[in-house]
Amino acid sequence: MIYIFDGAMGTMLQNAGLPPGYCPELWNQEQPAVITAIHKSYIDSGSDIIETNTFGANRIKLTHYGLEEKVALLNTAAVQAARAACGPATKIAGSVGPTGKLIVPLGDLSFDDAYNVFFEQISALDQAGVDMILIETIIDIQEMRAALLAAKAASKKPVICQMSFGADERTVTGTDPVTATIILEAMGADIIGVNCSLGPAQLLPIVEKIAQTTNCPISVQANAGMPSLINKQTVFPMQPEEMGHWAKKLVAAGARYVGGCCGTTPHHIKSIYQAVKHLSLSDLPTVQLAKKFTALTSRSKTIYLGADHPTVIIGERINPTGRKQLAADIASGQFISVKKEALSQIRAGAQLLDVNMGVPGIDQAKAMQYAIQELSMLVDVPLVIDTTDVNALEAGLKAYPGRALINSVSAEPERLESFLPLAKKYGAAILCLPISPAGVPKTAQDRLVVIQEIIHKAFEIGLKPGDFVLDALILTAAADARAGLEALATLKLYRQHLGYPTTMGLSNISFGLPRRDIINATFCAMALDAGLDAPILNPYDPLMQQTLAASALLLGNDPSGRSYSVNYAPTSQSEERAVPLTPKNIIEQIHLAIVSGEKEAVVPLVEQALREGHGSIEISEQALTTAMNKVGIAFGNGQCFLPQVLLAAESMRAAFLTIKKELPAHATTSLGTIILATVKGDIHDLGKNIVAALLENNGFTVIDLGKDISPEKIVEKALEHKADIVGLCALMTTTMPQIDHTIAALKAAGCSAQTIVGGAVLTQEYANQANADSYAANGVDAVTIAKNFMADKAQ
Repeated sequence: MIYIFDGAMGTMLQNAGLPPGYCPELWNQEQPAVITAIHKSYIDSGSDIIETNTFGANRIKLTHYGLEEKVALLNTAAVQAARAACGPATKIAGSVGPTGKLIVPLGDLSFDDAYNVFFEQISALDQAGVDMILIETIIDIQEMRAALLAAKAASKKPVICQMSFGADERTVTGTDPVTATIILEAMGADIIGVNCSLGPAQLLPIVEKIAQTTNCPISVQANAGMPSLINKQTVFPMQPEEMGHWAKKLVAAGARYVGGCCGTTPHHIKSIYQAVKHLSLSDLPTVQLAKKFTALTSRSKTIYLGADHPTVIIGERINPTGRKQLAADIASGQFISVKKEALSQIRAGAQLLDVNMGVPGIDQAKAMQYAIQELSMLVDVPLVIDTTDVNALEAGLKAYPGRALINSVSAEPERLESFLPLAKKYGAAILCLPISPAGVPKTAQDRLVVIQEIIHKAFEIGLKPGDFVLDALILTAAADARAGLEALATLKLYRQHLGYPTTMGLSNISFGLPRRDIINATFCAMALDAGLDAPILNPYDPLMQQTLAASALLLGNDPSGRSYSVNYAPTSQSEERAVPLTPKNIIEQIHLAIVSGEKEAVVPLVEQALREGHGSIEISEQALTTAMNKVGIAFGNGQCFLPQVLLAAESMRAAFLTIKKELPAHATTSLGTIILATVKGDIHDLGKNIVAALLENNGFTVIDLGKDISPEKIVEKALEHKADIVGLCALMTTTMPQIDHTIAALKAAGCSAQTIVGGAVLTQEYANQANADSYAANGVDAVTIAKNFMADKAQ
């Protein structure tokens, strides 16, 4: 059956007389008949499911209106208004929108605070009697994780999770549809989908990607095309008939819940209803995905483990055992060595990173939380949380904006009882270790029995076939002559009887023996042939690198030997690949530290450069500016995302402030003065805050006026501060005309500042129609435009 959602609420409220800047949710209490009438118009047009008028009815959003103590009241009133419009066949979805803040470390909202905000709202919706929870228009996967956890705790109703993606098929913080789907399905979302930002034509390939990734039902609510400014009014161009045409394509791609978002009306919903409601599912393509792999993710990347996928290297070196400097770094809270190990291992070929904070005497939960937060910003590979401490495990899982692998779960009762529920709750995969209360099984057959026991317990708690990675358990060959043979036999039994991905810590085999690299590499080749999918190893070892490359070729995972040939074709240099070296030139070291986002490491490098006689201009132009230009290009090419850009910008600012101390007091260090504001009636400022941070970290003086700012206030401050640039943001379609009004007011006042506009619903065409000087699609664009303008102005 195809289910039909309703369409836009904000536009309908505006048409019904909602004043600009007034809290839409307050009408649930003050004008319930208006809300009920809007719901009724959608039901009459064919909606099976209507959404409550509670998109912004969370404590954080309501605080802007002084209504934070009315969360329960306004959500309850919304459900009552919706119920008054419904017959028995119509379902009510409790709408839960974003908080408008980013979660630590991207922003200043803690994960727990976000969870509590969502829990409060969803509890009110649940108690008021909604039929399902709809979490929608979320642009950060970590916020969606907090909301989904809260929904599962506050309600037993089905949960729909809808992310919003840009034209690049990424969220603002860099998550693609496949990665988001894997995370949300693992965490227990009942329906997964997409809404807002784009029209149905742009959402079609996103729906296709979701359908190729999950067996969960899929929902989609598209805008009525991309908005234009006509006669000073925001207009969505797509006509109802065209919406129905695209609805058929969305259903054919896999969507089973279809509705509208910004710009859609009851007429659009009626067209969707007529186009798809009576389609027979038997006539539609269906694909049941067999999960013969385990997928792990970071915020922005998915890695697949399994027999049908290439070998995955798990870097082992973020582990303080036997490493005094790394242990001291962790104990001191510096984490400089941890970050260097992470970056170096990735440059050497690691695709997953094992993270262990096992330093005696420290708060391992606190250390793990910080490590996971910092590494999730620094690198884009999935992380393996390696701990025996249940508190450290939960701290790491909570902080991680992806799907982690837990290292490890044995058959010991206390480990099963404490670790498996956390894996289920946070959607993590588990590394199954064949150790039981009786100890370490000696034979492959006994190890298989223990692993089957772990998997049985995992299934009982709700884990699924795509949730396992099996460890063959390597003992040292110096102590047990059959250690290698039993591990190889174990791999073969796993593949024969279970088929789940496999792993092992390769270096254990050679412990206590000379030339361990020879033993490790030889055993690696044997294990890969026996069915090893994801070895845990030291990625710096050149002999191991050669073995992995040659094995990939010989086992058919490197067609035509392309990768092998690229890395090992004869050259004038050594054929051995080396670990990437730190540049000897201090300017190049500063450049690399900024590009890599090593904000703690960059300050001593700049201080060293100054001591060596390098001038501030040289450092700024040859290291800082070139580094940020490189990051900007990588961002534009989709090679890095907002977390990495913010880290690089923070690193540049740290370097810039160090240089600034050495400049004469009269020297100017600001690139220019920029006024930023979210326009009147719009209380969303997340995007603006990101732009402000990037501009400040790139050397601009930023005067952030905040949100819901009138044209008169913006003009006043622009003239007062003699602003070079005024940046205007609008997220709501109903407030977009304020962009035009504000620009007109600036020009009428004789303000010569350059205007840059941006926001999720804005386009270049809209900016042109509003007479803006420039349109910035994102924060990096804004920095580039501002720098270019100031450079032109200086000439």
